[in-house]
Amino acid sequence: MIVITGASDGLGKEVAKLYKEAGKTVVNISRRECEYADVNICHSLREGEEIQQIADEVLALDEPLEALINSAGVISVSSIKDITEEEIKRMMSTNIKGKVLLISKLYDRIVADKTDIVNVSSTLGHKAYEDQMLYGITTWGIRGLSKNLQLEFKGKPNRIISFCPGGFRTQLREKATGKKIENPEEWMRVEDVALALKQTLDLPKNMEVSEIVINRK
Repeated sequence: MIVITGASDGLGKEVAKLYKEAGKTVVNISRRECEYADVNICHSLREGEEIQQIADEVLALDEPLEALINSAGVISVSSIKDITEEEIKRMMSTNIKGKVLLISKLYDRIVADKTDIVNVSSTLGHKAYEDQMLYGITTWGIRGLSKNLQLEFKGKPNRIISFCPGGFRTQLREKATGKKIENPEEWMRVEDVALALKQTLDLPKNMEVSEIVINRK
C-alpha cells in the first residue's frame, strides 16, 4: 500500500490518482477524504495525540507499507516583521513535527516492510525568496530531515527521497494569500510534478534518487 499525507488536495491528490490507476492500495492521511483513496484516515498532523491515532490506524492495516509519501504542508507568505508566534507554531507543526513524529511512530513497520519515504520539500529549501522566510525555513528543515533519515537507514533497503519542486499550479498559495496565481501558464502543471514523483519511486529498488530538484523554466 501507498500511504500519502495530504492526499485530499494538490500534489498529494494527483499522486494518489496515479497510484490508484496503477492498481495500488492508496491510504490518505488528511483532515479531508480523498476520492482516490481506498482508506481515508482523517486526522490533523499538527498534534501529537492525533498523530498517534494516525499511526495506530496505519499499523492496523495488514497490507505491507510500500511507500510513505509526506506531501502534506502549508505555506506562509509574509515579511519577517509580520510573523507571529501562532504562525510559527502552525508552520512548524504541520511541515516538520507531523513528518518527524509519524515516521518515528511507524519506524518499526517501515524497517520491517522496507518502506521507501518521500519527503516533499521545495526549491525554497535551496534558496531564499522575498516574504517567504518562514516557509523557506521549514523547507530547509524537511531537506534536513531527509538527509538525517538517509543516514539512519544507511545499509537498509529503504530509500529516502527528498523531492523539491518549484512553483506548480495548486490552490496552496491562493489559500495563503487570497490571491490567484498570476500567469498560471508559467507555472508547472501539478499532474506533471506528480508523475515525476511517481516515476522516481518506480525506479528499481536498487536505485535511490537521494534528492530531486525540479525548477520551472
